[in-house]
Amino acid sequence: MTPQERYQKLKEHLLQENPLLVEVIDEYKELDKIAKKIGFLQPQQTYTETISWWPLISILGTFSAGKSSFINEFLGKKVQDTGNQAVDDKFTVICYTQKDEIVSLPGVALDADPRFPFYNISKEIEKLDPKEKNINKYIQLKAVKSERIKGKILIDSPGFDADIQRDAILRMSDHIINLSDLVLIFFDARHPEPGAMRDTLDHLVQSAITHTDADKVLYILNQIDTCAKEDNLEDIIGAWQRALSQKGIVSGKFYAIYNKSLATIQNPELAQRLAKKRDEDLQLIEEKIDKVLIDRSYRIAKNVETRAKEIISYLYPLDNLLSKFKFNLIIADTITAAFFLILILYLYKNDFLSSHSYTLIILIFVLSLFLVIHLKVRSFIRISVAKKSDNLFIRNAFLKQTKWYKPYLLVGSFISKKKIERQLHQLIEKSKNFIQKLNDQYISLQKEQV
Repeated sequence: MTPQERYQKLKEHLLQENPLLVEVIDEYKELDKIAKKIGFLQPQQTYTETISWWPLISILGTFSAGKSSFINEFLGKKVQDTGNQAVDDKFTVICYTQKDEIVSLPGVALDADPRFPFYNISKEIEKLDPKEKNINKYIQLKAVKSERIKGKILIDSPGFDADIQRDAILRMSDHIINLSDLVLIFFDARHPEPGAMRDTLDHLVQSAITHTDADKVLYILNQIDTCAKEDNLEDIIGAWQRALSQKGIVSGKFYAIYNKSLATIQNPELAQRLAKKRDEDLQLIEEKIDKVLIDRSYRIAKNVETRAKEIISYLYPLDNLLSKFKFNLIIADTITAAFFLILILYLYKNDFLSSHSYTLIILIFVLSLFLVIHLKVRSFIRISVAKKSDNLFIRNAFLKQTKWYKPYLLVGSFISKKKIERQLHQLIEKSKNFIQKLNDQYISLQKEQV
């Protein structure tokens, strides 16, 4: 997919699900244009690929934790099959569609959709199994018409425990946790002892601990209706909290819920008590889910400013590399030219250039030899100087500006740092103005809701 195609696809989807962000695409286009001119981006690259435009909500846990039931209840439609045994063996990415029927597509569909940051997911799969090239074996896409999912993406994990590919799936979970804006880890309330977290949940909990933003991880104790008796709800929650603390969980939110449509609680007082707890916690969870759209909008807008400042910070290290390249090559060419000048003077002094035609041939040969040496030395210096930078973007820009056909005495002269900085500062101001628009928009929405 070319950058132009990606811009267009993004606009089409955003107009349907989050039209407020459409104008930001033009800011990314300006940013791409500047970065490509310098060489920080390749022609087929775009900064729109470096960030997810739709917030990702991962729902992880074992097959018995009620993840699919939660998703179906949240969306108001039966999207995922449910059961006491694992009913699916792959990750399911769920997004919005305007079609009334639920659309199911293979995993390869994710590669062509700019909403999803799964362009490198096939590489992750190859790391798991170098012989495995079939992305459809690990991931699938479902689209459903539900306002709850509009502008968001849900990722439902498979039933790890029954899957012979569990190790591979767990490693995929690490990748998806890193991509996610919100992570919901489900536990089965019927098994509160620490041993229930062995293997699968152990892995998920450890992955969550190392997540860059621990507050984005919610721990959900599901199906409390199946095990809570008259007065032991707090005991169950306490047992899980102790089990999690043993695994190192010191932050993140803990919730207790159940599926009301599937519950059969005989005691009216207990039913009322559990329902109150469920409704309070479920409301908090749903508020978190709704808020990710707002958070993601700010991150997308802020990313323009971040990338613009990043480019500015790269300009001076790049200029230093170009100056070193130019200086070293001038010295090398001066030494080479001096050597050939001495050689020509020696030949002339000893009458080797007495014949005019012979002189012309020798001069052409000397100039050709000088050019060959110049190109060889230039290539050596170019590679040596490029290695002085550990930053891939700066190194790529340096290599672009020092290609063999570019006059090295003018290298870097086509990059006007002041002009580029002025353009980037203008983009930064646009980003800040757009964030103000977001403030106005979301403050107005909150007032309307109140």
